[in-house]
Amino acid sequence: MSRIGKMPITVPAGVEVKIDGSKVTVKGPKGELSREFSPELGIKLEGTEIIVTRPDDQKEHRALHGLTRSLIANMVVGVTEGYKKVLEVNGVGYRAQKQGKDLVLNLGYSHQVVVPEIEGISIEVPSPNSIVITGADKQAVGQFAADVRKKRPPEPYKGKGIKYEGEHIRRKEGKAAKGAK
Repeated sequence: MSRIGKMPITVPAGVEVKIDGSKVTVKGPKGELSREFSPELGIKLEGTEIIVTRPDDQKEHRALHGLTRSLIANMVVGVTEGYKKVLEVNGVGYRAQKQGKDLVLNLGYSHQVVVPEIEGISIEVPSPNSIVITGADKQAVGQFAADVRKKRPPEPYKGKGIKYEGEHIRRKEGKAAKGAK
């Protein structure tokens, strides 16, 4: 039995869960999330707990069991607390600012990079060197943060670029001086 899959998911007060066959909809103070799961797995709401069951011990069902439970748990956490990613902008002249609903980045290119805010995601720029991305959907927040980071990933020599908060950049030594051994 899957250690993760057999754990029940506790539904906190103020969160409404609707299970329609294999479609699960979770509604809470931070928004509403809906997702379709494999119809072979059993998803039941018993009191204030969601329980995911699998029909047998086939490899495919064992793999989907823990995944389904984790995805539903992430939906419940997302609509109650939400998810947050913080990006740091490092480099001389590199900065971020918010113009309307767009994120405008100066990253050393000949032009400004404009990233529009998507539905379900909110962008905050507390300082020119940090970007805070928040939302209810864990996957959407992570994907949006990865897309912003991809505009100028950190380079290994000076560490210039956009990186996640707490991310360690492996540094390389620069070119050695001629004749030095």
